[in-house]
Amino acid sequence: MSSFEIIGLMSGTSMDGLDIAHVSFEMNAKNDCFILNNSMTYEISSDIKNRLLTAPFASVQQISQLDHDIALFYAECVNEFISSKNIERKKINAISSHGQTILHQPGNGFSLQIGHGTTLAYHTGIQVINDFRNHDVAAGGQGAPLVPIGDFGIFSDLAEGFLNIGGFANVSFKDNHEEIIAYDICPGNLPLNKLVDSKGLSFDKDGELSAQGEINFYLLDLLNSIEFYNQTGPRSLGTEWLEEHFYPKLKFDKEIENNLRTIVEHIAIQIAQKLNDAHLETVLATGGGAKNNFLIQRIKHYFNGKLIIPAREIIDFKEAIIFAYLGALYIENRPNALSSVTGASRNMICGVLHKPGF
Repeated sequence: MSSFEIIGLMSGTSMDGLDIAHVSFEMNAKNDCFILNNSMTYEISSDIKNRLLTAPFASVQQISQLDHDIALFYAECVNEFISSKNIERKKINAISSHGQTILHQPGNGFSLQIGHGTTLAYHTGIQVINDFRNHDVAAGGQGAPLVPIGDFGIFSDLAEGFLNIGGFANVSFKDNHEEIIAYDICPGNLPLNKLVDSKGLSFDKDGELSAQGEINFYLLDLLNSIEFYNQTGPRSLGTEWLEEHFYPKLKFDKEIENNLRTIVEHIAIQIAQKLNDAHLETVLATGGGAKNNFLIQRIKHYFNGKLIIPAREIIDFKEAIIFAYLGALYIENRPNALSSVTGASRNMICGVLHKPGF
């Protein structure tokens, strides 16, 4: 049995903050266990957030500068976190960082998560494991989702299936052959946050604005008929897909509340349909969308099983915990990306190790 202390970093596509989880692991392959020792979310500055929003269209120099600046922001947060929580730095085996996705194009052979690993390692004095997607992409996979191996590695006693509603919504479950299946279902918080931003809000608290709108059934039919939803097998979504296939359809209703209401219904229908198709009886819901009461109500309306909302710290930090777990698996030299999930030619040990240099 091996023991590790890992700091997991998660900064999702919704850019609502950097989640940090200090996690202890006991690893023995058949029964990996964890303890969440400390956790914290750090707000991403408006300057960095604005630069991230335009990053897919930025120059190489601008992206390189942002890569460096994000790493310095991560390092500042990690150092403050270690100090405020009285963590012994020398006991931390690694920082395991998701990075900030700005391009995800596995069909073209790449996925780009910035947050320069070497810079982060140097400024924290702790080795860093990051870039978890590209080994899988090189093996023909989607490079996503990566969370399912953690769902069943350390959370399997909580439910049959696992739903995460972050910037996008994804699901993982086991099929009749006990093989883990997972994929992105549909957009999650990203389009909702984009719409309420025009009202000076970062998110629609409890879905209050969404609940005030009316469903535009023409728009709902357009969204539900998007070709992506007919795809089978491993599939993943990125912000480029939203810009090309999703956002242009919102022009058919000028009222923000109506768009919000219609998108919530669309998300609920798409999620529930996939959960019902998998014949799941219990599903654990996490991610920022799990705190949107109105959205959860609409999913429950369509879902035939039981949707479980866990403790707040699991809702908020489950993905940071699992990325810490991916780092522990990397150190153990065990696969941390599953071919049954990503479509790669084989299970892969993904990640790139960066030493502090001293």
